[in-house]
Amino acid sequence: MNKLVGADLFFKCENFQKTGAFKARGAVNTVLQLSSDIESVVTHSSGNHGAALAWATSLREINSFVVVPTDASPFKRRNMERFGATLIDCGQELESRESVLQEFLKQHDATFIHPYDDARIIAGQGTATFELLESEQNFDQIWVPVGGGGLASGAILAANGMVEVVCAEPALAKDAYLSMQTGYRQPPLPPVTIADGLRSSLGELNFSILKAAKTRVALATEDSIKRALRLVFEMMKIVVEPSAAVVIAAMLDNPSLVAKRVGAILSGGNIPGPHQFD
Repeated sequence: MNKLVGADLFFKCENFQKTGAFKARGAVNTVLQLSSDIESVVTHSSGNHGAALAWATSLREINSFVVVPTDASPFKRRNMERFGATLIDCGQELESRESVLQEFLKQHDATFIHPYDDARIIAGQGTATFELLESEQNFDQIWVPVGGGGLASGAILAANGMVEVVCAEPALAKDAYLSMQTGYRQPPLPPVTIADGLRSSLGELNFSILKAAKTRVALATEDSIKRALRLVFEMMKIVVEPSAAVVIAAMLDNPSLVAKRVGAILSGGNIPGPHQFD
């Protein structure tokens, strides 16, 4: 993989987390700070945040509800239910998620936990980069995938200006890229990329952190994401999902942006197997 990318790569394998993705960090950090009188929480998620929140709330015997798009991965839906979440269906667009969520909140006494636009979530996700920087020294860059921006903004805060954080994003979901180019937060594109975990719109707090750091965003094509997914399976012998493979795909598509010594966060591994992408 080093030869293909042209750099010395060091991977932080968040696919080995309890719930299969880095989202466990932010969810636990947030839930452990909730007041003792809270009995139910609700969020919206395509899968990984919902599963993480369900697991985190189970540690405190709090009920969790997740608004989920009908086209979400069946595997990720089962993963959320496995950890105890009650699923509420919504449409594919972000507007549908938010309208169904608001209707739920009108009818139920529950606390909303945003999947990424929340300081507690961001701080929790930042521990992945913090641990990576503790385990290895002298990085030139840290590469992370960006969707809603929880992992990316947490990485920037953890790096604290000592190491450049580069974000990787699918070209079919490039609102973060366009936001950095224009200086204004852009609306999400249609949710069509294979990297389903990165279809979210960049959050307000997340955008402000990325903008202040003048973060570079590298785009990856769908073909490159599929190629990177297979490369990880074949060469590294570990299971990752398309959203995690985006960091490698973006490096392959943008070799001039890649420095010599690079840390990369493999964000998750919640897929049933590589055959579904054949």
